[in-house]
Amino acid sequence: MAATTPPPGSPAWWAARHAAAPDPSAPRRRGRPSLDTARIVDTALRLVDEHGTQAFSLRLLADALDSGTATLYRHFEGKGELLAYVVDRVLGEPVLDDLAGLADWRETLTVTAHRFHDALRRHPHTLPLLMAQVPVGPHGLAQRERVLGALLAHGLPADLAARAFTAVTHYVIGFTAQQHGPAAPDDGPRLAAFYRGLDPAAYPALLQAARSLTSVSADEEFAFGLGLLVHGLTRLHP
Repeated sequence: MAATTPPPGSPAWWAARHAAAPDPSAPRRRGRPSLDTARIVDTALRLVDEHGTQAFSLRLLADALDSGTATLYRHFEGKGELLAYVVDRVLGEPVLDDLAGLADWRETLTVTAHRFHDALRRHPHTLPLLMAQVPVGPHGLAQRERVLGALLAHGLPADLAARAFTAVTHYVIGFTAQQHGPAAPDDGPRLAAFYRGLDPAAYPALLQAARSLTSVSADEEFAFGLGLLVHGLTRLHP
């Protein structure tokens, strides 16, 4: 029975690539025309930002690179594999080289969450891809190592550092997907108007809170929720 090929972006898929090609930018086979892999991925990310993952294709990418799809297939097995590298490219955007200079683990979590949030907001079309697989590509691993290393260096126990990192990361991804993802609704004014039309006798509490439910900016809401998370973690490790 033939072995099932793991889906692109999955831990098993990345493990195979780490073992077979530690340097993903190196040409795969001798004699084949080379094209800078970083340039391919950067261009693919730009096209995904502009058109979304469904409309993105290797034909579109080849045209943008003034190349041919055959050349792209010499570097990547297909669209799915290329998109896995695109997601990993996004994960490498936040600058996390200065975490050792932060005051404590609370500031480390807060700073990294904001930087991660900012990167995902710049590339909202990659959010469904990020949620589909655990991000363990080269950039994803390096960033995870930086954050966990900083949390440990600031005195957080390993088990709590792992749970804190996971909780905050899930919060960032989930919040960004809901507020800024491809399917994020932009219905604040309509929702406010809807609330105002409700029966006060049936929904007195909702009407009392309606203004705050619909007038707080997404940035304020993100910072508030993140603060609650970090404050809660402080109770576990004063």
